[in-house]
Amino acid sequence: MSQEETILKIEGMSCGHCKMSVEKALQAIPGVVSASVDLAKKEALVTGTANRGALVKAVEEAGFDVV
Repeated sequence: MSQEETILKIEGMSCGHCKMSVEKALQAIPGVVSASVDLAKKEALVTGTANRGALVKAVEEAGFDVV
């Protein structure tokens, strides 16, 4: 199975704690190999086979908005 890269634009992050919360939420999703959040760009780069809907749900459950 090939690994895909998904970029999510995320609103509401303002600090390192926010960044870590989003990364932790994304990494807990089955199929995610890695998740890296760029606070300055307000986006997350996720590598793996998880579907976009599951990733969006995880971010929203962590208290942030995907735009």
